Amino acid sequence: MPSDRPNKPTVFLIDDDDSVRRALSRLIQSAGHRVRSFFSAREYLDSGPHDSGPACLVLDLRLPGLSGLDLQRELRGNGASHPIIFITGHGDVPSSVEAMKAGAVDFLPKPVREEDLLLSIKLALARAVRETAERTRIETIRARADRLTPREREVMDFVVKGFLNKQIAFELGMVEKTVKVHRARVMQKMEVQSLAELVRLAEKIAPPPSRAS
Repeated sequence: MPSDRPNKPTVFLIDDDDSVRRALSRLIQSAGHRVRSFFSAREYLDSGPHDSGPACLVLDLRLPGLSGLDLQRELRGNGASHPIIFITGHGDVPSSVEAMKAGAVDFLPKPVREEDLLLSIKLALARAVRETAERTRIETIRARADRLTPREREVMDFVVKGFLNKQIAFELGMVEKTVKVHRARVMQKMEVQSLAELVRLAEKIAPPPSRAS
């Protein structure tokens, strides 16, 4: 059935109130979304991984065991990036500020207005689709870079820094003709047609700058 397609966006609903969970599941499904619901953060974590496609979380702030904020922190620590919408009957300003600073899409009080929740889900899933596409693109670029030999990777690093062939030859102790051969192979393996395109791809997979201690 279409709703079971692996790439169809999913809404993960986590709320320990059975009646709220059932009502919100029906609402979300009525908007055409696939829903998986859970009683607690631990139940959600134990049922993972949840990285098969774009998704967002509709997450109660107060849950048995791990709270919603605890789950948000744990997911961020594990590198998970599904957008989160918090819902709560016990919201306060510090919690909402912490949630939003940590990347939450929205923070909605209970009882949740249907139109507000569906709009937040629409925005969250749109962000999830963009982020999933970007992660796939980066994985593709890394796979291309993995095909480079160590010497070709060295040449690429100098090329994207703006070094001329003769400068690269001097730095690596080789003749300029050999640099040109390596450079051509880099362009071929990275599947680019221009230096500007190579620089953009290299920036995508560059490690983040180290922070000064």
